Amino acid sequence: MLDYHLHLWEHGPVPLEVTLERVAAYCEHAQRHGVAEIAITEHFYRFAQVKSVVGRWWDDPRVDATQELRDAMADWHAEEGAADLDAYVETVLAAKAEGLPVVLGLEVDYYEHHMDEVARLLAGYPWDVLLGSVHWVGSWGFDNFEEGAFAREWDSRAIDDVWEAYTRSLEELAASGTCDVLAHPDLCKISGKRPDAPDEFHHRMAEAARRAGMAAEVSSAGWRKPVAEAYPSPSLLRTFREAGVPVTTASDAHKLERVAERRDDIRALLVDAGYDSLQAYEGRTPRAIGIG
Repeated sequence: MLDYHLHLWEHGPVPLEVTLERVAAYCEHAQRHGVAEIAITEHFYRFAQVKSVVGRWWDDPRVDATQELRDAMADWHAEEGAADLDAYVETVLAAKAEGLPVVLGLEVDYYEHHMDEVARLLAGYPWDVLLGSVHWVGSWGFDNFEEGAFAREWDSRAIDDVWEAYTRSLEELAASGTCDVLAHPDLCKISGKRPDAPDEFHHRMAEAARRAGMAAEVSSAGWRKPVAEAYPSPSLLRTFREAGVPVTTASDAHKLERVAERRDDIRALLVDAGYDSLQAYEGRTPRAIGIG
């Protein structure tokens, strides 16, 4: 098994230093729990270099937003965006050089109207794997229930509109060619609210991945959220399989004890959907490995 979605920091103010010892601890914990290789994939927006590329993207008049949502997004990024990307990369590369079973990754959000600039910044680093995520539509951080402005927005939007906006963003992210894997691909179900006919959205998600040559992530993180279900749902996972979309596996851990969480449950989902291999990466080149 793989754990290809790991964060070194919990949400909140970011420590200014990432250490080789912490990466080594993640590797050791993963191996003790039956995971052969991990990817460190910190959030792109947590690094100071990103500000020079996308700036205050939520203030772009083309981005759908209320002033309340813009203010909430500004506060969120001010708290979390102070780490150094170069130091992060150097530390993970040092871990690789020591023979630790880790690859260098990043979780890259979809920035509407700004993906060309994002791609140019990413091109300057030797990534192994890049995860593509949609954590906001317009300037609504829909999966951040701790921020009141974001949480309240769920009560004012029709669920079909939420899924449509999310799926359209995911399609545009995939089409940008920026990333290798769709992380938590049906994250829009996080609240537990679903449209009456989710299959249409599922097929669009799978087709977006297929056309872009991307893998889809199978993540235990959803079991920790209000929806209480893995990402993707069994139905969407079968749709990915039918479309020929390969998969990675992940815990989306933000602390050591969650690394490799529920790997046996993930394996069962994969087997039920008909998968017998996973997709690993090195230098953004994929290779297949057995699930076992």
